[in-house]
Amino acid sequence: MEKDVSKQVLLWKSTNIKDDDRDESPNIELFLLDGEGSHPVMIIAPGGGYSHRASHEAYPVANWLNSIGISAIVLNYRVAPHKHPLPLHDAQRAIRMVRYHSTNWRIDPNRVGILGFSAGGHLASTAGTHFDLGNPVAEDHIERFSCRPDVTVLCYPVITMGESTHAGSMHNLLGGDSSEEMIYLLSNELHINEHTPPAFLWHTADDASVDVENSFLYAKGLRRNSVPLELHVFESGRHGLGLAEDHPEVKVWPKLCEKWLRKRGF
Repeated sequence: MEKDVSKQVLLWKSTNIKDDDRDESPNIELFLLDGEGSHPVMIIAPGGGYSHRASHEAYPVANWLNSIGISAIVLNYRVAPHKHPLPLHDAQRAIRMVRYHSTNWRIDPNRVGILGFSAGGHLASTAGTHFDLGNPVAEDHIERFSCRPDVTVLCYPVITMGESTHAGSMHNLLGGDSSEEMIYLLSNELHINEHTPPAFLWHTADDASVDVENSFLYAKGLRRNSVPLELHVFESGRHGLGLAEDHPEVKVWPKLCEKWLRKRGF
């Protein structure tokens, strides 16, 4: 199966975007598989500390997913100076939009996952812990669809806004004067329940930017709520490895993830 030429779709109509947001209209880029029937899809949230979006955690990942028979969508969510809840709104909108267009895009609406790196992992875990099933009477028909991902893949993710957080991500997402209420709301390990989607996580033990404790916190919360999970912690490796093709140990993570996704029906 071959992927379509990547095309960009705006997440919001111009009437939904405030004037000061139009210079960076959030969008998705489609890497959809051809062929008969419907395909699973993963929405990719690249990292970048909520200050930018790292391209090496976007397009190569989309190509890898296509190579294993999974459609891919790169999520160009809003970053600083935009604050919470705008990135989350973009992620939720992307999930709803995929389900809304599932027939035309040859996507199975029951196999929609989100994959995030670093701060994009925080966004993906936020989508996995802060979701709704849609508003059945919404005037905008896209908003009638669920924004719950069916699975999450979290790569060296920021999870907490607490003691082990990544200070830059926290500052860019919440601003300089974060309230205790907002810190609690976006410490995603505190919002896991039995409805949280299954997760695949990986991290390196000596990650100097995002403490591996973030992945441990999320895995512990999933286990406490009997949510299926798989966690891989590699002995060493710098932050931001992406597909890690040049790392002798970590480069196995895509194959491990592929096996896990197959187990989940992707």
